[in-house]
Amino acid sequence: MDIGPGLAIAIVAICIGLIKIFRGPVGGAVADRLRGPAGRGAHPGVVAEVEILKQRLAEVEERLDFAERLLSQDAHGDQLPRGAHR
Repeated sequence: MDIGPGLAIAIVAICIGLIKIFRGPVGGAVADRLRGPAGRGAHPGVVAEVEILKQRLAEVEERLDFAERLLSQDAHGDQLPRGAHR
Protein backbone atom coordinates (compact mmCIF):
# COMPACT_ATOMS: atom_id res chain seq x y z
CA MET A 1 0.00 0.00 0.00
CA ASP A 2 1.50 3.28 -1.09
CA ILE A 3 0.59 6.34 0.97
CA GLY A 4 1.33 9.75 -0.31
CA PRO A 5 3.44 12.36 1.46
CA GLY A 6 0.34 14.33 2.45
CA LEU A 7 -1.21 11.37 4.28
CA ALA A 8 2.09 10.50 5.98
CA ILE A 9 2.45 14.06 7.26
CA ALA A 10 -1.16 14.03 8.51
CA ILE A 11 -0.64 10.72 10.35
CA VAL A 12 2.57 11.98 11.99
CA ALA A 13 0.89 15.26 12.98
CA ILE A 14 -2.09 13.39 14.50
CA CYS A 15 0.23 11.07 16.44
CA ILE A 16 2.26 13.99 17.80
CA GLY A 17 -0.95 15.78 18.79
CA LEU A 18 -2.31 12.73 20.60
CA ILE A 19 0.96 12.29 22.45
CA LYS A 20 0.89 15.92 23.61
CA ILE A 21 -2.75 15.65 24.68
CA PHE A 22 -2.27 12.43 26.66
CA ARG A 23 0.90 13.67 28.36
CA GLY A 24 -0.89 16.75 29.66
CA PRO A 25 -3.72 17.26 32.14
CA VAL A 26 -6.20 15.39 29.95
CA GLY A 27 -3.98 12.31 30.06
CA GLY A 28 -3.66 12.63 33.84
CA ALA A 29 -7.44 12.81 34.18
CA VAL A 30 -7.88 9.76 31.97
CA ALA A 31 -5.27 7.85 33.99
CA ASP A 32 -7.00 8.78 37.28
CA ARG A 33 -10.31 7.66 35.84
CA LEU A 34 -8.84 4.33 34.77
CA ARG A 35 -7.25 3.75 38.20
CA GLY A 36 -10.63 4.06 39.87
CA PRO A 37 -11.40 5.01 43.48
CA ALA A 38 -8.50 3.00 44.92
CA GLY A 39 -6.00 5.23 43.15
CA ARG A 40 -7.47 8.45 44.56
CA GLY A 41 -7.07 7.66 48.23
CA ALA A 42 -9.07 5.63 50.68
CA HIS A 43 -12.11 6.78 52.59
CA PRO A 44 -11.16 8.18 56.04
CA GLY A 45 -13.48 5.73 57.81
CA VAL A 46 -11.81 2.79 56.13
CA VAL A 47 -8.37 4.11 57.05
CA ALA A 48 -9.42 4.45 60.71
CA GLU A 49 -10.85 0.94 60.76
CA VAL A 50 -7.66 -0.49 59.25
CA GLU A 51 -5.60 1.24 61.94
CA ILE A 52 -7.80 -0.30 64.66
CA LEU A 53 -7.41 -3.73 63.07
CA LYS A 54 -3.63 -3.30 62.91
CA GLN A 55 -3.58 -2.49 66.63
CA ARG A 56 -5.72 -5.51 67.48
CA LEU A 57 -3.54 -7.77 65.34
CA ALA A 58 -0.44 -6.54 67.18
CA GLU A 59 -2.10 -7.39 70.51
CA VAL A 60 -3.01 -10.87 69.27
CA GLU A 61 0.58 -11.42 68.09
CA GLU A 62 1.86 -10.46 71.56
CA ARG A 63 -0.54 -12.92 73.20
CA LEU A 64 0.52 -15.65 70.79
CA ASP A 65 4.19 -15.01 71.53
CA PHE A 66 3.47 -15.22 75.26
CA ALA A 67 1.56 -18.48 74.85
CA GLU A 68 4.38 -19.94 72.74
CA ARG A 69 6.93 -19.02 75.41
CA LEU A 70 4.81 -20.69 78.10
CA LEU A 71 4.40 -23.84 76.04
CA SER A 72 8.10 -24.04 75.20
CA GLN A 73 9.13 -23.99 78.87
CA ASP A 74 9.86 -27.29 80.54
CA ALA A 75 6.45 -28.41 81.81
CA HIS A 76 7.91 -30.87 84.33
CA GLY A 77 10.56 -28.59 85.81
CA ASP A 78 8.48 -27.50 88.78
CA GLN A 79 7.30 -30.97 89.83
CA LEU A 80 8.83 -33.09 92.59
CA PRO A 81 11.17 -35.84 91.45
CA ARG A 82 9.96 -39.44 91.61
CA GLY A 83 10.32 -41.20 94.91
CA ALA A 84 9.89 -38.04 96.93
CA HIS A 85 6.30 -38.89 97.87
CA ARG A 86 5.85 -38.96 101.61
